[in-house]
Amino acid sequence: MSIWRVFGKKANFNEIANKYSIDQVTARIIRNRNMISDEDFNMYLRPDLSRLHDPFSMKDITKACDILLDKIDNKKSIRIIGDYDIDGICSITILYKGLKRAGAIVDYVVPHRIHDGYGINERLIDEAYEDGIDTIITCDNGIAAIEQVKHAKSLGMTIIITDHHDIPFEMQGEEKIYTIPEADACVNPKQADCPYPFKGLCGAVVAYKLIQVLYAKINAIDEDKYKALYSRDLDDFLEFAAIATVGDVMDLINENRVIVKYGLAHIANTPNLGLSALIELCELDKSHISSYHIGFVIGPCLNASGRLESAELAIKMLLSTSENEAKELAKELKALNDERKDLTDSEASKAFEMVDNTSLKDDKVLVVYLENCHESIAGIIAGRVRERYYKPSIVITKSEDGLKGSGRSIEGYNMFEEISKVKSLLTKFGGHPMAAGLSLKEENLEEFRAALNREQTLTKDDLTPKIWIDVAMPVDYVTMELVKEFEILEPFGKGNEKPVFADRNLKVIRANLIGKNKNVLKMQLQSAYGKIIEAIKFKVEEDELPAIGSVIKIIYYPDINEFRGNKSLQFIVNEIDY
Repeated sequence: MSIWRVFGKKANFNEIANKYSIDQVTARIIRNRNMISDEDFNMYLRPDLSRLHDPFSMKDITKACDILLDKIDNKKSIRIIGDYDIDGICSITILYKGLKRAGAIVDYVVPHRIHDGYGINERLIDEAYEDGIDTIITCDNGIAAIEQVKHAKSLGMTIIITDHHDIPFEMQGEEKIYTIPEADACVNPKQADCPYPFKGLCGAVVAYKLIQVLYAKINAIDEDKYKALYSRDLDDFLEFAAIATVGDVMDLINENRVIVKYGLAHIANTPNLGLSALIELCELDKSHISSYHIGFVIGPCLNASGRLESAELAIKMLLSTSENEAKELAKELKALNDERKDLTDSEASKAFEMVDNTSLKDDKVLVVYLENCHESIAGIIAGRVRERYYKPSIVITKSEDGLKGSGRSIEGYNMFEEISKVKSLLTKFGGHPMAAGLSLKEENLEEFRAALNREQTLTKDDLTPKIWIDVAMPVDYVTMELVKEFEILEPFGKGNEKPVFADRNLKVIRANLIGKNKNVLKMQLQSAYGKIIEAIKFKVEEDELPAIGSVIKIIYYPDINEFRGNKSLQFIVNEIDY
């Protein structure tokens, strides 16, 4: 059972409501998202592309574009090396189309998940050198490639890094000493000396910003050409920046919220044949694509290519100029994702059984070894293990040259920093506070598990999931108008979660299980003031059916149910307590 907590953030909600012509409940929700100043509220309620931060303020971005313009003018070959996930796929798409439009001789390579692993490596560098490539530009990787960049420079190559991952560091006493690759330009807003005001960008947005600056420089040279060709491209690229932001689970705050809001809206009229084909195949309404559809439908299909085949399949689809080819590639992606789902279900069951029936159940940091699991789905399974046990979870698989793992964390456990403490046991690792990827020798597996658990300082409170309630709001207060107003809070996602409300003293008038699998609970509830409401809860077991006449508390979100042209309020229940 989760711990229920109510946000207690203070503000003059009546004043905010009047100022922005919103309900006080809506004002409380926005304040709970850490919006404080007028600038915060304006950016949240009135997101506009003019509010995006100046890309020229990003460290080395001007230098990188000057290098690229010089390479374009001198007909030098450029190769993009990206990542095989949704962020890498979208980053490569943006850079490739943008550089092509600028007249570059450019191609791209995606590391193979199994044979290459994450990021740029010496084999890819040597291959580029042998192919006569002058310049390598990375996207969504490269910030930890210290030795790899040295190798490329020793060959006389030009290296530009664009990335968004955390900067690698060494601990010297209590001090963190950060290390940056010696590239010709390194564009990553997380660098300590980068003045860019927002650090939470995904790799595709960093790529988007680079193309913005490149186009602006072309504009300064030839304004007519720029207006004719490039301004429209930036609008089109925005949808890929939005897809990657949602798919890479970045916080939907600050300019990320603006990018996603406009990018998703742009999809309604997308000129991209591949994206259109995939949306149609998944039976989605192109005019109403939400962050949910990206996170749980479109995103997994794009990711499936890099998991089970090659991410080049997804990139080829997004770059396709043939409607028939785009549709065929979309079919391949969807089939791969269906296969991925089956593999994930099977291996997740094995992971649960291992934790439940071995000494792993006593660990606070779970390190689960699934020897024969396809390494590409380790991260998904780690997420499921984390969700089931609410503990930081790392799933390790056997690879061609040792072991590989992927981790997913919980609030209160910075996985990147915790793994940094024991990185002497690893051959490679990188990531974020909430996720990480790593490689290690098989003989170090048990010591790695033991070391992480020795180092951890997690408390019982840390290991108990918490649901933060925006407003303890009686169901009587909810109206159709209020639910419609909540649409201004979208897009929802990490950092801007769908609002959560709670009410108590609700009497159960009717309750029964419906649906094909009889796992949907439909209830009729009566409030303390006599109001009757319809409520529904998903993924319910038979023994969870509340007794008629019992009094319950619920955590809920109000929605509008439309059936045969009639609209009515419906309450989506997340949790029930007695």
